[in-house]
Amino acid sequence: MCEVALGEFLKEIKKNPSSVKFAEMANILVIHCQAADDLIQLTAMCWMREFIQLAGRVMLPYSSGILTAVLPCLSYDDRKKNIKEVANVCNQSLMKLVIPEDDEMDEAKPSMTIPAEPTSEESLSRPEAVTAGSLDASGDSSNSGVFTVTSCERIQVTLNLDGIVQVLDYHLSDTSIGMMTRIAVLKWLYHLYIKTPRKMFRHTDSLFPILLRTLSDESDEVILKDLELLAEIASSPAGQTEEGHGPSDGSDVRPGPVELHVPARPGQLSSSSTKGLECSPSTPTMNSYFYKFMINLLKRFSSERKLLEARGAFIIRQLCLLLNAENIFHSMADILLREEDLKFASTMVHTLNTILLTSSELFQLRNQLKDLKTPESRNLFCCLYRSWCHNPVTTVSLCFLTQNYKHAYDLIQKFGDLEVTVDFLTEVDKLVQLIECPIFTYLRLQLLDVKNNPYLIKALYGLLMLLPQSSAFQLLSHRLQCVPNPELMQTTDNSKPSTSFKRTAASNIDYTELLQHFEKVQNKHLEARHQRAGRAEQLDRRVVL
Repeated sequence: MCEVALGEFLKEIKKNPSSVKFAEMANILVIHCQAADDLIQLTAMCWMREFIQLAGRVMLPYSSGILTAVLPCLSYDDRKKNIKEVANVCNQSLMKLVIPEDDEMDEAKPSMTIPAEPTSEESLSRPEAVTAGSLDASGDSSNSGVFTVTSCERIQVTLNLDGIVQVLDYHLSDTSIGMMTRIAVLKWLYHLYIKTPRKMFRHTDSLFPILLRTLSDESDEVILKDLELLAEIASSPAGQTEEGHGPSDGSDVRPGPVELHVPARPGQLSSSSTKGLECSPSTPTMNSYFYKFMINLLKRFSSERKLLEARGAFIIRQLCLLLNAENIFHSMADILLREEDLKFASTMVHTLNTILLTSSELFQLRNQLKDLKTPESRNLFCCLYRSWCHNPVTTVSLCFLTQNYKHAYDLIQKFGDLEVTVDFLTEVDKLVQLIECPIFTYLRLQLLDVKNNPYLIKALYGLLMLLPQSSAFQLLSHRLQCVPNPELMQTTDNSKPSTSFKRTAASNIDYTELLQHFEKVQNKHLEARHQRAGRAEQLDRRVVL
């Protein structure tokens, strides 16, 4: 009988919405949408769906309570399929009510016609406390009057982002929450940053650590949504123009598991690298959160090596699609240049180099580096080179990519002074495999022009001499046997200038200084290895004693 009576009430509400006090009943529905009984929960959720669709923006002041009730339902299994479907409609309908004009409205201005939301947002973020505090809104609205569908659109409704963000934060932080709920939370945050960026950036510092932790989620779909959100934060103009909010002050260090500040040694950045980082010739300028994001992402990879191994390439490739790849590589190379953990720096450079050489997402960036025609591309090469020096083999592969064959040969000559380990030979083996891939087709074709590319052939022979007689040795040896006799390749057309001459004239890069930098970095790595070996030896002695 109760179910029938409620059904009749709902029919009348749908027939005569102009005479309904939607706001006064909102919190009653929020309470029952969290009921333990499935039938009561489904009934309340159906009412909530109709209220949101009929009353529209009148329901916005109750968004935090509605989200508290709706979000957990999105992760229900098939046993509660009906509740899950209705909750999904409620969630989508409520999201559509947020409009760009909400970013312009003054939050401090009280609404004269819409009853106020409960003062304690924490009561709405915890289902067990909703009953005690959520009726205040309807209790204070006895003189609020009757709402009509037509008048709702004309009433200025204030969107209380503090309450909404607190609920979203709570659900994203709870590790027991289901995957679909986490995805819905990230969609909500992304939607709010799109519709109300100015107001949302006031909450970014509190959200940032949680969004970084979410990158360790087990679900690829959650990580993708998280990266979309982080990319929006890093590229939104609102994050650049907002004064007094954000990481513009380098001394603003907040407590927590992740420090949200730019390194305290900005003076070490060269003017050229800073210029390349802040402004790309092909994309709009990134905001202050972009560099902050890159710093903390690398910190995350450093502290969670399993994340780097399992998801590192996936995360960086997706970021290259969402943001500007040149800016990402430029900033990461700049940060790694000052990395104190040399072993991590070498591993990270190897990861970035593999992505650069193999990912389809970076086709444009590879073409830019291959030609080195513009000052920006040469600046990028020099920035990458200095960090790539943490890993000798990746440095040679970067020279191959940029067609700096003479410098590659000079580097390989220096390999005789390095400590040749199994890991080192493994990386040389992988480089040989890469040379046989489509990415280096142009390099293999240049072997036909023996006269203009002597250092390319010398560099490849240098790699051959480094390798033991393995499968990689046989592969490269067979390739070099295909290099034609220069006397047979002579032509009478001398009018066309050689490629090597054009590169030397156009590049304007101080390769002597780069070579010195390479030696300096490798000496640091050698000292670090000796220190690690010494510590290991001392530990062994203690164990023996």
